[in-house]
Amino acid sequence: HVQLVESGGGSVQTGGNLTLACAASGTFVCMAWFRQASGKEREGIATIKSGGSTTYLDSVSGRFTISKDNAKNILYLQMDSLNPEDTGMYYCAASPMSFFGFCRLSGSYSYWGQGTQVTVS
Repeated sequence: HVQLVESGGGSVQTGGNLTLACAASGTFVCMAWFRQASGKEREGIATIKSGGSTTYLDSVSGRFTISKDNAKNILYLQMDSLNPEDTGMYYCAASPMSFFGFCRLSGSYSYWGQGTQVTVS
């Protein structure tokens, strides 16, 4: 039984910081964070592979950092210099395999958390 549970969302002023967490019940080759703004499609924002390599959506690169606490099996997303464009529902996702050795910002994610809302104003 796989569970992914996000926490840490909330409201923050422009320029502020938030750190999201995702508690996972299993281990996976790929884990990722997605978000969906009101009226827009869901987009992948960051991935991390079991070996530690990461990828980022261009618009968050340099501001967001994805990491894992392997001992506690918790995925994190540190978000700095937030702006209103970052507002949305943030989801944790996991996959038991990679796509040709890479963790993608879309597709092939088998498990999803319930989401946590981030509002920047």
